[in-house]
Amino acid sequence: MPLTSTLRMAALALLWGSGFLWIKLALNHGLSPAQITITRCALGTAVLLLLARSAGQRLPRDRATWTRLAIAALFCNAIPFALFSIGEQTVDSGIAGVLNATTPLWSLLLGILLGTDRGLGRVRLTGLFLGFAGTLLIFAPWQRSAGLLTWGALSLLAAAASYAIAFAYMARKLTDQGAPIAMSAAQLLAATAWTTLSVPTAGPLHTDATGLLALTALGILGTGVTFYLNYRLIADEGPTSAATVGYLLPVVSVALGALVLNESTGPRIWAGMAVVLTGVAMTRTRRTSEGDVAGCPPAADGASAPGSLSKATQSRQTEDGHPAASPPSLADQAHERRPAESWGGPNHIRGAGNGATSPH
Repeated sequence: MPLTSTLRMAALALLWGSGFLWIKLALNHGLSPAQITITRCALGTAVLLLLARSAGQRLPRDRATWTRLAIAALFCNAIPFALFSIGEQTVDSGIAGVLNATTPLWSLLLGILLGTDRGLGRVRLTGLFLGFAGTLLIFAPWQRSAGLLTWGALSLLAAAASYAIAFAYMARKLTDQGAPIAMSAAQLLAATAWTTLSVPTAGPLHTDATGLLALTALGILGTGVTFYLNYRLIADEGPTSAATVGYLLPVVSVALGALVLNESTGPRIWAGMAVVLTGVAMTRTRRTSEGDVAGCPPAADGASAPGSLSKATQSRQTEDGHPAASPPSLADQAHERRPAESWGGPNHIRGAGNGATSPH
């Protein structure tokens, strides 16, 4: 891999994985979940609009596309962004990053429930149970009165599940749209509109320079810039590199939480994270090597959404780097036999779901 792509991949993992830290710092310095969510979407939109303009890409103009983008923005941006901010009020940022990585597990579970994923073998089934077992190991409900049933933990799991719903919808409804950067900007613009509905609950602004800096970093770097870097990484190196970033996000979030916020990272946390990532890898053994989504945060959605088209509408690449066909639906994935090369974010695994991990 060229040095430029290696550095881009490292930067993407660091920026996307640091999103959980920025959320925690913003919360610790007086900002509310609504304030964080609205500002994050608005700043990310501004970055992508500028990048789209510089690339000569225009926003969509037909009502049908905007309607689909509005639905995708609700489940891939507005809801999970808000839930991550709510969840991190009581849960460590590192653990939030690990839970973001469960998005592919929710995608598989959704496919099973809807009957669209018929390729469930022993390995994938084992991976599904293993992934959720790792989540239980992290929270160790047998050691605490509330354990996994806290509102914060449930909010984080719901955010990862929201990414999975978004990826399934985007793979079906937002393919072959072209102008991936402009489409990502349009989706975040729609997400900004959704989040403004929470203005009455945002409360007065009481923060300091640290809170404002954390919020600015989250919106500009952790949302806008990361979506663009993810797009460039897929275009230059293919979805394999995007998959590598997805597996790095939980490690980055846990490490930053420990180094910057002194969050607890005992053997149980690291073991739980390893179990979750192993389970995710096992569930994706029959996924295609050509798909990735570009607009949601890696999942972790996640995550991949780090935080967005966002991932589903960004152009996918074949192994030789040329644009490929549209992302496969859950039904299509059931018949594919090649090893996984990407996973769904922010945001994103986010970024990151059916394609990449989410910014969160």
